[in-house]
Amino acid sequence: MTRTLEPDTSAPAPVKRPGRASALTYKHRLSRMDVKLSPYLYISPFFVLFGLVGLFPLVYTFVVSLNNWNLLSGPGEWVGFDNYSAELADPLFWNSLFNTMSIFLLSSIPQLVVATAIAAILDQNLRAKTFWRMSVLIPYVVTPVAVALIFSSMFSEQSGLVNHLLSFVGVDPIGWKTDVLPSHLAIAGMVNWRWTGYNALILLAAMQSVPRDIHESAALDGAGFVRRFFSITLPSIRPTMIFVIITATIGGLQIFTEPRLYDATSSTAGGAHRQFQTTVLYLWEMAFQRQNFGKASAVAFILFIIIVAFGLLNFLISQRIATTDSRSESKRAKRQLSRTLRNGAKEPRA
Repeated sequence: MTRTLEPDTSAPAPVKRPGRASALTYKHRLSRMDVKLSPYLYISPFFVLFGLVGLFPLVYTFVVSLNNWNLLSGPGEWVGFDNYSAELADPLFWNSLFNTMSIFLLSSIPQLVVATAIAAILDQNLRAKTFWRMSVLIPYVVTPVAVALIFSSMFSEQSGLVNHLLSFVGVDPIGWKTDVLPSHLAIAGMVNWRWTGYNALILLAAMQSVPRDIHESAALDGAGFVRRFFSITLPSIRPTMIFVIITATIGGLQIFTEPRLYDATSSTAGGAHRQFQTTVLYLWEMAFQRQNFGKASAVAFILFIIIVAFGLLNFLISQRIATTDSRSESKRAKRQLSRTLRNGAKEPRA
């Protein structure tokens, strides 16, 4: 019985070239590693610097706040959270926190309102635009020491310009440095004068990025300047507005230079009766005059928690507003679509 041999039709095995496949594999692996690791290497300098100058001091401050730390002798007895409980029970701490909140509200809210109004005016077609835009930045260029000297002289109780002008309308001299509310108003005015133009330029840059076609279309539909400002401009610059609010909040809660230099002749930082002593001023006094770094670090960490809480509150409010606006836009689009469909159904067929 004969057996028929069938021809082998299978393809010949490819010839492997040594070195070629390994070279391609190495390049492929190197390319994949480059794609995966390059973004982290690009942003690593920021995180390294943040860890050195931001995160490490924060952790170190928390460790110091748990000790009875002295300026000269260094670390002392481990007291845990006793420094926090002692400061939360100290009336001077709550007085400084009240002064901080009062000055913050009197400065931040008018500052943002006036900055938005100035930015809206500068966004118009004015003559000498560059001159006016640079003029609002002049107060920011002036050093804080010079600003404090000017306002301290203006609000002097004996020979100040403000009391001199008020005397013409029959107003008795006001204790701008001895009373609580007048001193807060004077310091808030100092902060507003210095930072309003800076925030106005940031908001102006955001307003200029809004497409002009939208304003022109709204103007053709009969919308006035005020309607276009509240319906188009403000919603379009919401991210920048949130940024300005957060930075103003952080700066307002950390205010130190203005109240420190407002009444430099006083023996107590923040006025003779601590009437405008802010939390950072109280922290400075606790550290460098009482030489108790443990309690000063506890105050600093409490202030850090308060600032983080305000930042989260601003974020949640902004997210809530954005969600409400998106829902309103969705409902408006649905109503417009249903109205269009009803109008189309009513049209007679040809």
